[in-house]
Amino acid sequence: MLDYKLLEAFAAVVGEGGFEKGARVLHLTQGAVSQRVKLLEEQAGCVLLVRSSPPRPTVAGQAMLKHFRQVRRLEEDLSAGLGQNEAGFDTLPVGVNADSLATWFFPALDGYLDAEPVLLDLSVDDQAETLKLLKAGDVLGCVADRAEPVQGCRVEYLGDMDYRLYATPSYKTKWYKNGAVLESVENAPVLVFNRKDVMHEVLLGEALGQRPNLRSPFYLPSAEQFAPAVASGRVAGMLLDQQAAPYLEHDEIVDLLPGHVFTVRLHWQCWNLESARLASFTDALVQGARRLLIQRP
Repeated sequence: MLDYKLLEAFAAVVGEGGFEKGARVLHLTQGAVSQRVKLLEEQAGCVLLVRSSPPRPTVAGQAMLKHFRQVRRLEEDLSAGLGQNEAGFDTLPVGVNADSLATWFFPALDGYLDAEPVLLDLSVDDQAETLKLLKAGDVLGCVADRAEPVQGCRVEYLGDMDYRLYATPSYKTKWYKNGAVLESVENAPVLVFNRKDVMHEVLLGEALGQRPNLRSPFYLPSAEQFAPAVASGRVAGMLLDQQAAPYLEHDEIVDLLPGHVFTVRLHWQCWNLESARLASFTDALVQGARRLLIQRP
């Protein structure tokens, strides 16, 4: 039988990024937290934590954390049902991609967050990467681009996001004066979210018939700043229709590849737990997303 005080200490060290920070959250001494983690490892019969900076769980530690968080979610639901939730709020760890967070995510949940005592602990990554957070047990659910459910999880279709490659008319004149040809595309400065982001390469490859070797990437890991950066005229970039709309209205930007669209199909994946709170959050998110995102068969 696992000692959940020991598990709580282990989870705090991982979640807060260190023994000292974990001890502060638990109102314990650093020595007491260290001793609890050591005792948990002795009970488990294996190393659960890599003592790095910050500490990180081993594969066995990830499994232990996932189990702890699932049990804690169910216990919090039970406490709420019995009227014993002293803090008054439930915290839900959720993974979400940056573009969703910058556009539809909070509008989809406005009514729910106004009505329900829920706090969100958001982890932000690319939609192709958020599933790693779910598999590791770091989040209860995530917005992802995969339709097949992760083992032990349920999945719901949310909707589609369409991206197009935009730039200012002056950028087009300077860099695309001969149109979207390989030489121009490879040398033109292009806005990229991070080194995991390949949407622009895929879209350009589709338009050109071959994948370009982009020599001038401008990295900007901020979804909110993408449209202003494109509108500055310095770079071309992939924008969602709703991000581009205000600039298109005043002819500040143009579509560099008319007829070519990169579509991301978003899904909500979450643990398949008998949790009333997780179920209500899932329903609110799915319904809100389907109001705001493009719906396709």
